Amino acid sequence: MALDTESLIDRRRLKRRVTAWRIAAVTFGLLALGLFLLSDSNVSGSGSFLPHVARVTVSGIITDDRKMNELLEKVAKSSQVKAVILNVNSPGGTTTGGEAMYDNIRALAGKKPVVAVCGTIATSAAYIVALATDRIFVYGNTITGSVGVIFQWAQVTELLQTLGIKIEEVRSGPLKAVPSPFLPTDEQARAVTEEMVQEAKVWFVDLVSKRRNIHAPSVPGLTDGRIYSGRQAVELKLVDQIGDEKAAMTWLVEERSVPPGLKIVDWKPARESSGLSGWLFQSLAETMGLSADRLARIAGEISATLKLDGLVSVWHPASH
Repeated sequence: MALDTESLIDRRRLKRRVTAWRIAAVTFGLLALGLFLLSDSNVSGSGSFLPHVARVTVSGIITDDRKMNELLEKVAKSSQVKAVILNVNSPGGTTTGGEAMYDNIRALAGKKPVVAVCGTIATSAAYIVALATDRIFVYGNTITGSVGVIFQWAQVTELLQTLGIKIEEVRSGPLKAVPSPFLPTDEQARAVTEEMVQEAKVWFVDLVSKRRNIHAPSVPGLTDGRIYSGRQAVELKLVDQIGDEKAAMTWLVEERSVPPGLKIVDWKPARESSGLSGWLFQSLAETMGLSADRLARIAGEISATLKLDGLVSVWHPASH
């Protein structure tokens, strides 16, 4: 009898151990899966392990963003991504930033279909980004166009004189470091700057002609840098059609043989916010009543605006 009782106790003890190990194994598996998902910080949302359409958002000020370019390369390599929708909502940015993203999108389009769906605004460098895709969708009131570039610098010589400040410098040549905010712009410096701006403008206009299969200089106002509504842009063949993301999906299915019913999954550039700094950033966002992503976008746009060096292709309404 005692032996039976001990055997029963041993069986129960063994059963509890097996159950505990099973729970531990399941827990470990879930933790491993969670860490894997977190480590792949370029992808957010569910369904990324299944065939899907990737959504990449291009917003704020466009710069030569290494993380964004790496993201586009990763999307191109993913066997589960069957097509890409670029959600464009930007006034533009640096011309180099637009050119770099254009090149990466063209490389991506060589491997899978890519379309642009433009929101409130897609001008200047953002229009360069849209030009790289297979088809451009806009809303009727989307602001687009603003083809061209600008080079701006502050002129503070009179302010320095008022403050009694004199700038001394030694230059290796008359065109070194000009135009300069500390010196009046002479004719030679202005001529060189205008030549560079016009050369970049020709590149931009030729890009429009090539990608849109039109004679861009014949489009009213285009070489003057004017903006257009989505309806005007469709009529002038600067974009393809009025339509939202659903229209883009329909086109991908009908014209690019993308399987119907695929889920759209957001792909985002990796962020380097972790540990204590990540917790502080999250806490700051919550204090301000914002999501961490929203606060990061705002901070990024402010930072990018402060760093807009060189030729710029960006549109904003003039203030008077």
